[in-house]
Amino acid sequence: MALPGWVPDIETKPAPMPLLLVQSFVNTWEGDTGIDLLGDADSAESWLREAGLLEGPLGEVERVGAQRMREAVRALLVHNAGGPAPDPSDIEVLSSVAAGCLLRPVVASDGAIELAPAERPDRSHGLARLLLIIHDAQREGTWPRLKACRNPDCRWAYFDRSHAGRGAWCDMAVCGNRIKNRNFRSRHSRQQGPDRR
Repeated sequence: MALPGWVPDIETKPAPMPLLLVQSFVNTWEGDTGIDLLGDADSAESWLREAGLLEGPLGEVERVGAQRMREAVRALLVHNAGGPAPDPSDIEVLSSVAAGCLLRPVVASDGAIELAPAERPDRSHGLARLLLIIHDAQREGTWPRLKACRNPDCRWAYFDRSHAGRGAWCDMAVCGNRIKNRNFRSRHSRQQGPDRR
């Protein structure tokens, strides 16, 4: 299956659509390289527009707001992976996006009725679409499988397709081994005690 152009090339565990949009939004920042597609106005506008999350102009306030929302959603995914509950400031970021959102029903060609953010001239409504996708995934039961890697240096969003839904790493061979080796060295150094020369 060909993935949309806004999905990172290195994606190996894609979520089903439309949850893939939330996953790719979170993965606009990559821990290993430090690349941040929302880090400057040009790349942020390009990615958000291609992903269908931006229709009007992107100002600096909106760009920074998109980065904050991305990290707030990442905090939810860390929690999905067994990490701590999101910080109240993360919930506040998501709540402010929700508060600025007006919804309208949309009737699809097959008769299904969905909710969509209504266009507002005073603010971007595109990011509110992500909240609706999260809402639907929570209702459908797919949300708990979208997680952030337990490696704190990574935090890449991945869709856990393991049978039991207990996957912990975006890539066991990379992040899983890094953490296991780090834990082994830590235990080994504690067992050795201080160096007595």
